[in-house]
Amino acid sequence: MSEPLIIGAMVRTLGAYPSGWRHPGAHADPLGDAAVLRRIARLGEDAGLDYLFFGDWLATGPDLEFRDPYLLARIDPLSAVLYLAGVTERIGLIATVNSTYADPYATARATASLDVLTGGRAGVNLVTGAEPRAAANHGRDAHADNAARYDRAEEFVRALRLLWESWDEDAWRADAASGVLIDSDGLRGAAFDGAHVRVDGPLNVARPPQSHLPLVHAGTSARSRALAAAEADLALIAAADPASAAATRAELRALAAASGREPGDVKVVVPVLPVVAETDAAARAIVDHLLLLVPIDDGSGHAGREGFPANRSLASFLDIAGVAADHVVRRASVDDPVSAAVAGTFDEPAARTLELVRRQTGRDLGGPHPVTWRLLIAAHAVPAAFVVGGPTAIADHFEAWRDAGAADGFNVLSAFQPAQFEAFTRLAAPELKRRGLLGSSGETLRDRLGLAAPRLARAAAPVG
Repeated sequence: MSEPLIIGAMVRTLGAYPSGWRHPGAHADPLGDAAVLRRIARLGEDAGLDYLFFGDWLATGPDLEFRDPYLLARIDPLSAVLYLAGVTERIGLIATVNSTYADPYATARATASLDVLTGGRAGVNLVTGAEPRAAANHGRDAHADNAARYDRAEEFVRALRLLWESWDEDAWRADAASGVLIDSDGLRGAAFDGAHVRVDGPLNVARPPQSHLPLVHAGTSARSRALAAAEADLALIAAADPASAAATRAELRALAAASGREPGDVKVVVPVLPVVAETDAAARAIVDHLLLLVPIDDGSGHAGREGFPANRSLASFLDIAGVAADHVVRRASVDDPVSAAVAGTFDEPAARTLELVRRQTGRDLGGPHPVTWRLLIAAHAVPAAFVVGGPTAIADHFEAWRDAGAADGFNVLSAFQPAQFEAFTRLAAPELKRRGLLGSSGETLRDRLGLAAPRLARAAAPVG
């Protein structure tokens, strides 16, 4: 039997699909995040997931209400994982840090503290940021360009590793008989002086149980891929299909080998958005309802609000469909059914959206449950690669990508919380375990991820 996949949960308390918070019973108030986080943590740990992953975004604005509501107001990721450290015992906790704005010493101190407090369950997702508003929030006139951000990120990683190595493994003696608490030769400074990062050290936190916390990185640029291949333990990628994911995974493994690592040192993890229910039909009904809840320009007043996207109208969809001269269609209600005759004239993007809606909702052209214009507008404006179905369908998806060499693991997103995460852990997780796809073991996060011992950064001379 093959090794289990790496399976973690990417936590978004307001849900990963923009209309998820509107679903009946869904969590919709950030002030109640504490209870939802505790619930997610217990469910994930009991299901045997490897980690909980917390992303970040260093700005907010009204446009996010329609595009990514979960970014509007959210708990700082380091605060979230420190909060959950006390209510979990086995599951890994990964927090995002933006190296463009973070201080390396403070980051090393907080993350080493988390690793000590959790007995080696901490991880760091390193990002360089792409939000212009974040610059002003950190007292800067403009966001740094890609090259400068990655130059700093590379130095930031070096500084983290040196600081995490401040204490040798046997430096803490605590010999009461002799009165020797530490071996001072085992306390080392970082002594790092780069073009973007400077830090002396040593770190005033004990050596982390994992020595180096697992590093995670995501990105599509050449510099991002190079950083992931050279430094990351987990590389997060997004891919439309197994073939493209397998190609990216092969590229990252080749880059890792070129940087002096073993190809398997970097594990490739892809996001997955399962919509899970007892049956395939019940899961399709959930997707159908999520699409119906997407705010569109339907005369209800949404279109007049600040930040409302321009592509959520019937006219916008008909433009991409190539339906230019049919004035009758352009006067249709968004809740009218789409006729087979008109659908047969769709250009490729609209035809692809139609096929997606049919597959994900179970609706069709004609019949008692027809595809409507509203559903097509929503699916095109707010695309999502839902994996829809009961436990077998979800497990089949995981297994197919694994067998295609497309991924070493998955980051599970939930369209809304907590019910969809509960459904995944209650229904899909047992089937994944039965197939040997879920169930990594190990005391530390490094162990669970199947990572080799870290390459030490060789800290500077002892402090004396």
